Amino acid sequence: MCRRINGYDGAMAHVILGLLLLRPMSLYDLIRAFESGVSLFYSASSGSIKRALDGLREHGRIEVGHVGARGRKVYRVTESGRAAFHEWMTGDMASGDTETAILSRLFFLGLAAPAERRRIVSRMEALITADLARLQQVADGFDRAEVPDELAEVAAYQRVTLDYGIASHVFALEWVRSHVMDERTSSLLPCRPQ
Repeated sequence: MCRRINGYDGAMAHVILGLLLLRPMSLYDLIRAFESGVSLFYSASSGSIKRALDGLREHGRIEVGHVGARGRKVYRVTESGRAAFHEWMTGDMASGDTETAILSRLFFLGLAAPAERRRIVSRMEALITADLARLQQVADGFDRAEVPDELAEVAAYQRVTLDYGIASHVFALEWVRSHVMDERTSSLLPCRPQ
């Protein structure tokens, strides 16, 4: 679940835990990691990263592993942090920002045990499917609604925006099925270099 935890963003906290599971890092290293890759699916300012880091430390999810040159603190994940990350990876995904929920977990899927990956990907597929069904219901209602003539152009652009959301979810569902899952065997595909 992605919720605010004492002033810091729960989703960001889990992304930070994932990065720190890859290797211990300083605040500077984490900011660079966000800038060089994570920002493609999760954008964060240095201040919000620092607040999340402080919250994780307060809750015992991370600790200072050592202090480097010029007082630079290098953080590492505690057992409590590992458990919180595992719970986030394998738990239900909240609807709302489907793309971020899926891509953040997909980015760290290799950290999950092989036996758990299939369940995680199935949850991704279920979230996309549920969101797509909701968008299609909205579209059906939109198409049945009577629109006053003076709002026809506004409604047309609103419908196009809805079409974009539907197309985006259809693409995401097809992409997960073709790039991550093998539909015939329902097994995960190995990573394929592009």
